Amino acid sequence: MKISDVGIELITEHEGCKLQAYGDPATGAEPWTIGYGHTGPDVGPGLHITQDQAVEFLRRDVERAEKCINNSVKVTLTQGQFDALCSFVYNVGCGALGKSTLLVKLNAGGDDDLVAQEFLRWTKAAGKEMPGLVTRRKAEMETFLA
Repeated sequence: MKISDVGIELITEHEGCKLQAYGDPATGAEPWTIGYGHTGPDVGPGLHITQDQAVEFLRRDVERAEKCINNSVKVTLTQGQFDALCSFVYNVGCGALGKSTLLVKLNAGGDDDLVAQEFLRWTKAAGKEMPGLVTRRKAEMETFLA
């Protein structure tokens, strides 16, 4: 499957776009982030990019999230479920999805409402509850259930 425009909007709305690299809100440092939440060894203090570069990073990062979900999920998904999972993986990473109860319940064919509740277990960064993550996870739940 591929992410829809709704899924891209979900990501961009919650990531925002910053063309100057910034430290993680929870730690003030690693991981450094730029554009629409792009992280990696190519991002560090002082980096500045263009809007076109931010869109290119977004496109590549979304492709990685799509591949992760397509390889990890063993049940048929609706477009809303796929979009919600893309936003989730884009934010927490493929490794986190692979170790999650969310994935276990989803692949077991669990009740959609119970699976959706698992998003709310992912609202902390560096051990602190982050209001922005609470808002994002609720939006992912709504998209998952739509």
